[in-house]
Amino acid sequence: MTTEVRVPQLPESVADATLVAWHKKAGDTVSRDENLADLETDKVVLEVPAPAAGIVKSVAKAAGTTVTSGELLAVIDEQAGAAAPAPAPAKTDAKKPAEARKAPAATAAPAAGAPPAARAEEPAAKLSPAARRLVEEHRLAAGDIAGSGRDGRITKSDVAHHLEGAPQGRAPSPAAAREDRRVPMSRLRARIAERLVEAQSTAALLTTFNEIDMQALMALRARYKDAFEKRHGVRLGFTSFFAKACVEALRRYPVVNASVEGADIVYHDYYDLGVAVSTDRGLVVPVLRNADRMDFAAIEKSVASFAERARTGSITLEELTGGTFSITNGGVFGSLMSTPIVNAPQSAILGMHKIQERPVVVDGQVVVRPMMYIALTYDHRIIDGREAVQFLVAVKEALEDPARLLLQV
Repeated sequence: MTTEVRVPQLPESVADATLVAWHKKAGDTVSRDENLADLETDKVVLEVPAPAAGIVKSVAKAAGTTVTSGELLAVIDEQAGAAAPAPAPAKTDAKKPAEARKAPAATAAPAAGAPPAARAEEPAAKLSPAARRLVEEHRLAAGDIAGSGRDGRITKSDVAHHLEGAPQGRAPSPAAAREDRRVPMSRLRARIAERLVEAQSTAALLTTFNEIDMQALMALRARYKDAFEKRHGVRLGFTSFFAKACVEALRRYPVVNASVEGADIVYHDYYDLGVAVSTDRGLVVPVLRNADRMDFAAIEKSVASFAERARTGSITLEELTGGTFSITNGGVFGSLMSTPIVNAPQSAILGMHKIQERPVVVDGQVVVRPMMYIALTYDHRIIDGREAVQFLVAVKEALEDPARLLLQV
């Protein structure tokens, strides 16, 4: 009996995907639900699990091929898997010492096209999907690569830096240092480039700025962060405060939460906030659905989960789809001021920046306060300057006096 492996159903917003890597080849044994291949879409990397156990009878698509929903990828022969010899009984562990010592040497040289045997002993959870593809493509041992990600996770950039290193620890020659490397854009990076150019060419984008005195908010956070984390199991950051402030400002100025469709303005009576997350593959924007109904703990937990799963490639396409307004934080990288680009078809995006102590005038006195510049980039086709400025002022007032968020005033 044979079972066909086909491309999973892709969401309506995703036309096709690229088959970036096979983890099995024709003739290999595969277990049910074992990952056969990786598909890269415009937003995420999808794994293709084996629908049944058996032997990979044939592979229909080569790595690098563009595929669509339902296309045949491979065929699995289930009967061949059932007829395969059973594992050796446990008594084989009682080998002579000499034979036991020879066993590792016998498996040290894998067959052509197969990954190094040592890799099977390495925890796959420490490799992001993008990093795993590079490790397998270049036949590297993950144990030789230092991971810079959370809990020692190895990222794509870690593998790239490892590949750039001179062989046998020697420094690269001056000639090698001047070589050019041509690397094709990933689908995600190409899609980001396409959408940014589209936003710049189709919308009338304008950015307005304001600044926030973060002293009251930082004092409030410092006072309750330990109790908050103890009760809710998540750290209290600034994202939840900004999300709440944006929701209240969007209630007052609904056009900032609207979008353009042809000659129509579509007003959204719900608040799906996109929160930009930077990964080694590029920027993704997972969406907080119905952010107006979420409390501070729910927002912080969702954002932390998005960030972790986006960096490991396990975030779903549905979580990256939609959104009526976005927030991006360049301050985590040290940005003092920037002009973010709207995430179409949305009409506005708020940019957060670095908190920096600066001299400001308060009640006629020059004092030092922790200040943050905020920026609102908006589509001037439907949002006037008055509404954009008033929106930023509403965000500023809510964050400088956080009690407003509780009272919704």
